[in-house]
Amino acid sequence: MNMLRSEWLKIRSVRSTGLLLVLSLGAILLGVAIARTAAGMYDDTTPAKRVTASIAELEEVLIIVPQLCMGILGVLAMTSEYATGMIRTSLTVVPKRWPVLAAKAAVVGALGLLTGNVTIFSTYFLVRQTIGDRFSGTYLTPFLDRLPTLAATGLTVCVFALLGLGLGALTRSTAGAVAVLVGLAYVIPMIVGKLPSPWKDWLGSMMISALPREMSGAPFKSSVYGTSLSPAAAVAVLAAYALVPMLAGTWHLRHRDT
Repeated sequence: MNMLRSEWLKIRSVRSTGLLLVLSLGAILLGVAIARTAAGMYDDTTPAKRVTASIAELEEVLIIVPQLCMGILGVLAMTSEYATGMIRTSLTVVPKRWPVLAAKAAVVGALGLLTGNVTIFSTYFLVRQTIGDRFSGTYLTPFLDRLPTLAATGLTVCVFALLGLGLGALTRSTAGAVAVLVGLAYVIPMIVGKLPSPWKDWLGSMMISALPREMSGAPFKSSVYGTSLSPAAAVAVLAAYALVPMLAGTWHLRHRDT
């Protein structure tokens, strides 16, 4: 408990934490603004064009904002201590080392989970209220039918936070860890989308953005990702995104000098 309180104090006392949380929750306002604009355009168009008009599930698109913000928070939770030399104090107090990373994971993961769920559900309900029955009833799907996908999407924010923390422990460099984080999350999926079949579908199915709908078994309206994973396999892949870098970071922390 003392380790958890210590890590919570460190994270909440850093100015960047508040900024990243505000930016994450800003996705809610962005979603409402886009929804209002789309609704206005829909109302102003002709009945013939309304029949074919469509809109993406904005809450799933805009989750990219808290994902990246919480991933950066995870990176900073580790690399900032190396930058300031605070890590030496932490490891002197806790010689076993791994509890330091475990405590950071608990705090960062909890923040990611809370932020992800607040963002995804708030955006969903506010956008749903704004869009109404427009766009062929895209937002008229019963909430309980959407709940598994929304919950799985919110969970990805927690995974990003832990992924960032693990990368921070491995690289000990803020710029390097953020670069790898962005590459894994956004650059590689674009490359995979250009591959020929069956590689495009197989690898695309393992991209983080594809996993929530695969986990919930929800259909894809349209996607650049693959759809070949079963719900159980999708859960395993999502867990690996968090666990593999965390385990590697723990090994690195225990076997390398600070």
